[in-house]
Parts: sequence; structure tokens; C-alpha cells
Amino acid sequence: MKNVVLDFLKDEEGQTSTEYILLVAVVAMIIFKFKSIAGSRLEQLTGNVFNKADQLVAE
Repeated sequence: MKNVVLDFLKDEEGQTSTEYILLVAVVAMIIFKFKSIAGSRLEQLTGNVFNKADQLVAE
């Protein structure tokens, strides 16, 4: 019986999908955490680009 339990614990089949699911969950948590910061910085960046383009066209 002890060998059956040890063989079960050593079996690595099927763990890869679980690891990928955990990795995706961590990445999703990071994205949701910094979504507002990234959104505001992206708005500032695009605003600066369009303002500079308007200034170049006006000259």
C-alpha cells in the first residue's frame, strides 16, 4: 500500500495543465491590479501624441 501512495505522489502526469491554470490566474490578477494605472498612463501618452501632432500641423 505504501508503494501505491508513493507512486501516486511521484506521478507528474496532469500537473502541467494545473500549473498553466495557476499561471494564467496570476497573470490575470496582475493585469486587473494595474489596469487603472496602465489605462491612465496610456490616455496621457495618446493625449500628448495628438497634442504634439496638432501643434506640428498648426505650424
